[in-house]
Amino acid sequence: MSTTTVVVLIAAPRGLRGHLTCWFVEVASRVYVGNPNPRIRDRLWNVLAEHIHDGQAFMIEPTATEQGWSARTAGRDRWTPVFDGLTLVARPRQGGQRGRPANEVKQNDMIT
Repeated sequence: MSTTTVVVLIAAPRGLRGHLTCWFVEVASRVYVGNPNPRIRDRLWNVLAEHIHDGQAFMIEPTATEQGWSARTAGRDRWTPVFDGLTLVARPRQGGQRGRPANEVKQNDMIT
């Protein structure tokens, strides 16, 4: 199983971007790729979720699922993982409701 982790940040504070560069390579603007161990990955996610505020954070990480990965999201107006056997991503409605509160974290713990 691959151990590659991908993090995407949108409208994130500069401090978070700098914090990620200690563990990841920024392969494109605000797209980070790396191989942190699960303990480091969980700690980094806690920092991201706590400090993302009105931005968005999306983490794809290796997991023992059919697809081989799972997703975590945090922030406002974010794309949300939908679990229907396979993980799909739902976009927020345009011009309608605001997204979830910035401190609410959604995580895929489903193992098939």
